[in-house]
Amino acid sequence: MNKVILMGRLTRDPEVRYSQGASQTAVARFSIAVDRRFKREGEPDADFFNCTAFGKQAEFIERYLHKGIKILMSGRVQNDNYTNKDGQMVYSVRVMVDEIEFAESKNASGGNAGGYNNGGGYNNGGGFNNGGFGGGSSAPAASGAGDDFMNIPDGIDEELPFN
Repeated sequence: MNKVILMGRLTRDPEVRYSQGASQTAVARFSIAVDRRFKREGEPDADFFNCTAFGKQAEFIERYLHKGIKILMSGRVQNDNYTNKDGQMVYSVRVMVDEIEFAESKNASGGNAGGYNNGGGYNNGGGFNNGGFGGGSSAPAASGAGDDFMNIPDGIDEELPFN
């Protein structure tokens, strides 16, 4: 099995290109910095991973992601080896994105261009999950000082199935 799950911040704005031919496919390339859980003196605090996404996910990335935003993603690791101009073999890996979603609220990320609701994301299944995009919601407006929590009306306890 080849599966990796990463949470980190984009180190730069994604680079998106479109393939040539009759059916153009978007290809997004970006990198994320993932904080190390345990830090040793003299070692880096984070690891950096190059990532690639295709199609609708690449279009999603182009529209909603930018440098500094925190994401949660899963995918697979693929060799990205090549021979450089000096004839030496360079070994590297790339994460091929299967699923991607936001890992923090819009407010916590310092204001993201584009509209999404807290906790939304895009998955490979062809749709948005967690009701994350589109803006409109039938839920009551959040209250409090930007804490992203919804006020629950009194007396609702009787209606909840998990009391």
